[in-house]
Amino acid sequence: MNPKKSVSLVIMKRELASFYTSPVAYIVTGLFLVFSGILFFSTYFLVNRAELRNFFSILPVLFAFFVPALTMRVFAEEKRSGSLETLMTLPVSGVDAVVGKFLAVFIFTASMLVPTLSYVVTSVALGSPDVGSIFCGYLGALFLSAAFSAIGLFASSLTKNQIVAFFAAFTACIVLAMIDRLLVLLPAAIVGPLEFISASYHFESISRGIIDTRDLLYFLSLTVVFLGLTARTVDARRVA
Repeated sequence: MNPKKSVSLVIMKRELASFYTSPVAYIVTGLFLVFSGILFFSTYFLVNRAELRNFFSILPVLFAFFVPALTMRVFAEEKRSGSLETLMTLPVSGVDAVVGKFLAVFIFTASMLVPTLSYVVTSVALGSPDVGSIFCGYLGALFLSAAFSAIGLFASSLTKNQIVAFFAAFTACIVLAMIDRLLVLLPAAIVGPLEFISASYHFESISRGIIDTRDLLYFLSLTVVFLGLTARTVDARRVA
């Protein structure tokens, strides 16, 4: 196994173990499922259609809140306790640490979506939903969670305070999730550029069953850019 990969995997496993032994992670997961369930089923029977469009429409906003709640402690807590400095004295690069922690957050966030498959079961039992669009919706959700996880990690790497890390990440994510919904209030000349930077705009395109490389590249670019910024921030502490 490549040594670089093995280091990231070790860090990933350590972070996952920390998540699954932390009550905070279970509280975040429980609240996510409660709110998504309430918002989904509150209108599910009113529209009289067996589909998950409503669930996917609210997912960017839910992720904007709950993903930062998961990432806020990842680097901030280690900076506060001093364990990050200890980690940086080992033969571990910033990229190793960031990739390992990102994979852990991404896997845990993806696991939060698993119970929502019950919505799919309900829809199939009550009607004939478009399975293709549902698959694309969950695929888009993975890309969305990756991007928001990267933003959350970057915010966490900037401060020792978990609350500051949460609000910084939440602000960035909620702007990306909501900006397209405010376009009707803006001049037409700037609608196009703002629509392109909207995470919801690209996510909804995928969730409708349209796999456009521009949407995938948007999420991949957002993820890579913020992971790169996080790695530079972590490496800067080694130099300092």
